[in-house]
Amino acid sequence: MKSLRVGVVGAGIVGLSHAWSAARRGHRVTVFERSPRAVGASIRNFGMVWPLGQPPGTPYRLAMRSRRRWLRLAREAGVWVRRCGSLHLAYREDERDVMAEFAAAAPDLGVACRWVDAERVRSRWPVANPDGLLGALRSPTELAVNPPAAIGQIATWLHDRLGVEFRFATRIVSAQGTALRSSTGAGWDFDRIVVCGGADAADLFPDQVRAAGIRLCKLQMLATEPQPGGWRIGPHIAGGLTLRHYRSFEVCPSLEGLKRRIASETPELDQFGIHVMASQDDLGRVILGDSHEYDDQIEPFDKQRIDDLILRELRRLIRLPDWSIGRRWHGIYAKHPQQAILRDEPRPELHLRTGTGGAGMTLAFGFAEEDWDQWSQTRDDFPATPAGD
Repeated sequence: MKSLRVGVVGAGIVGLSHAWSAARRGHRVTVFERSPRAVGASIRNFGMVWPLGQPPGTPYRLAMRSRRRWLRLAREAGVWVRRCGSLHLAYREDERDVMAEFAAAAPDLGVACRWVDAERVRSRWPVANPDGLLGALRSPTELAVNPPAAIGQIATWLHDRLGVEFRFATRIVSAQGTALRSSTGAGWDFDRIVVCGGADAADLFPDQVRAAGIRLCKLQMLATEPQPGGWRIGPHIAGGLTLRHYRSFEVCPSLEGLKRRIASETPELDQFGIHVMASQDDLGRVILGDSHEYDDQIEPFDKQRIDDLILRELRRLIRLPDWSIGRRWHGIYAKHPQQAILRDEPRPELHLRTGTGGAGMTLAFGFAEEDWDQWSQTRDDFPATPAGD
């Protein structure tokens, strides 16, 4: 395929993914970002690459394809990426039932995971609260990254290694045909444009975003101070609450009973869309969250009530040497109501890609490669790497 001039709007993970896929195929790429650096949802998340949360089939395979690219970035760009896997900890019988059902079905679904009994969890992963523990669902595929550092490192590496041009502090206000125009009146012409503006994509394509039913979601998160003495959490941690959040577990017959029990016992968790998870970055901080408030519920002020509920539920799951909170923040992302991403083609060479919800770090590289496979009519892939355990 001949070298094309490619414009990418947005320097978050979806934009960087499309820039990398294009540059690897020999195209001349320019990325536009309205802020001096990426400051949106791509830097405000757990840093979890989470294949287990994706439904079996194509979404899971795309997540695993993304996983290979993260590992490539670790080798070539020096991005901190840790193969940590994940644990869903079970403390109630219905939680155990869902996890056991999923583990039993996993081989036929092509998903790498297994049930681990409580004794083995206690001996191997001391982060788990041993009181009342029934066991855990163990997956070896998940990765940990540090989102603010990784997003900046990827941009620098793409520029230095592949010649990708970045125009930060450049607000694109018009995408007409194959031309982009900024708020200062400057313009650029391209052969292909990919708009990856996340929650801001509606500024350029309000009709398409509205027609797709894209929703905005606010999440609150916290992080501890670095844990003392180099203590590590080990795998990403989730629990029974998370089972009702990810569509991958919809194949389990026991899931509806678990949802009803949570709604009856703790309606406040459903009110704020709370399901709790924990990860740890390279600096030793444990990232804690999160909540989900949608559209008209979103306000600029964070709720102490949400932070308290997150911490209450996490203390039931895990033990940390130091629970001192060093950072609090929120993020807002765009989410498609049914699909993993909004793919819209306003014009033949103009592509809109947004609405990945909370799965951008997990799926963006896979989505970008799938797009460029189609546009280039070639497949450019890295060899599979073992997940390990």
